Amino acid sequence: MARQQGWFALLLALVIAACSVCLSQPFQLGLDLRGGSQLTLQIQSTKEFPQVNPDQVEAVKSVLDKRVNSLGVSESTLQTIGTDQLILELPGEQEPSRAARVLGKTALLEFRAQKSGTKDQMKKLQELRLILRTALKSTVNTSDEIGDSSKNEIAKQQLDLLKKSLGLKELLGNDSQQLELIRKEINQRILSLFEPANLTGRDLQSAGRRQEQNLSSWEVTLTFNQSGGDEFAKLTQSIAGTDRLLGIVLDGESISEASVGEQFKAAGITGGSATISGNFSADSARELEVQLRGGSLPLPVQIIQVRTIGPTLGIENIQRSLIAAISGLFLVAIFMIAFYRIPGLVAVIALSFYALFNISMYALIPVTLTLPGIAGFILSIGMAVDANVLIFERVKDELRRGNTLIRSIETGFSQAFSSIIDGHITTLISCIALFYLGTGFVKGFSATLGIGVVISLFTALSCTRVLLRFLMSYKSLRRPANFLPINQLPSSS
Repeated sequence: MARQQGWFALLLALVIAACSVCLSQPFQLGLDLRGGSQLTLQIQSTKEFPQVNPDQVEAVKSVLDKRVNSLGVSESTLQTIGTDQLILELPGEQEPSRAARVLGKTALLEFRAQKSGTKDQMKKLQELRLILRTALKSTVNTSDEIGDSSKNEIAKQQLDLLKKSLGLKELLGNDSQQLELIRKEINQRILSLFEPANLTGRDLQSAGRRQEQNLSSWEVTLTFNQSGGDEFAKLTQSIAGTDRLLGIVLDGESISEASVGEQFKAAGITGGSATISGNFSADSARELEVQLRGGSLPLPVQIIQVRTIGPTLGIENIQRSLIAAISGLFLVAIFMIAFYRIPGLVAVIALSFYALFNISMYALIPVTLTLPGIAGFILSIGMAVDANVLIFERVKDELRRGNTLIRSIETGFSQAFSSIIDGHITTLISCIALFYLGTGFVKGFSATLGIGVVISLFTALSCTRVLLRFLMSYKSLRRPANFLPINQLPSSS
């Protein structure tokens, strides 16, 4: 009696631990349950690579995966569609434009030295760029202010000044479109004042960000590998103490130009680290950090479709799934109790423990729950019921042969053991194959089904046995008629 109570206490401790995990650990919900964004990405060919091959697709996936993880989007999925497209799912991300800005950029970082004799040209272009930024801000701030004619007039004057200074004639489009064309023109002229890059982001080891001292703006910190650090020292040494600037170029656009002090003339800036400052906000510095840490894309990527799934649809899916799961458990419970009596009641309790252990395991690992994943969980309930049915049928066979109740229970478990193991192992092999060979939702289905199969084996062979032994320790319940109709029991009993 004491031994049975000890095993029962251990089982209750496991149940309490599972409840604690469910209450303390958040569940990871997939796109179809939580809502979020789905982006379809098209990998673009280039002159160097006119045909996109599978190796390049995998390289692009690797870079994008690093960027998505750095964005802080949990449990995203990235899968290949066809030969040159990718589907990216971002659960919980209701603003796909932020992810699109980070994922779509090539993130090719270059460090360039300014050409000799271009000081005046550079100074003029930098002044024009400041005017451009002011004009862009004015255009944004007055876009919704129809009656603010004074600000509109200032923005118009700045636009005319920029066109005149750059020698541009009439440009097509509205003011914002014209300013964007001017921005590209200024950037191209600034880039033309720099020498070809000798140092790129391929030599970058890590990237970070920090807030500038005594300022509200942010800066991005860089750390190079050994060869990159040596090259950076040579590059800064060549322009130290001169009127030439060091240009930091990202995706063909100069984002910062910095002078190098004369104190670095002897050996350049050593230590393999650098800082990019360009009046970054916290968000823009974060985006640049993510792009640089993820690496440059081997091929350009174009976002051809963005689809947002609202959280309302996710809640509806969850409600329907819960109704389906509870209905299935309820119907199974009615059948088991009506057909197997006390063992059926034990099976229902064991199934409840099984569901609790499953859910706690999903939270603990964690497993991303999707609709196919929930389907795998419900299907695994069938495996758990099947194991109990095998055991109870063996017990009933032993009772019909005239064995005692306790002996019939023990024999029933031992004889059903091999069949239960075989059935669970074959299902588990299928789950492993689906998980490693499948993609997306197939993996979610196989993962939840596989976890369910393992826990089902535990509950069928351990929980059910512990509960039966505990109940059989009470004499009032230890009657064969609680397991088998009286007309099926041997006359000797």
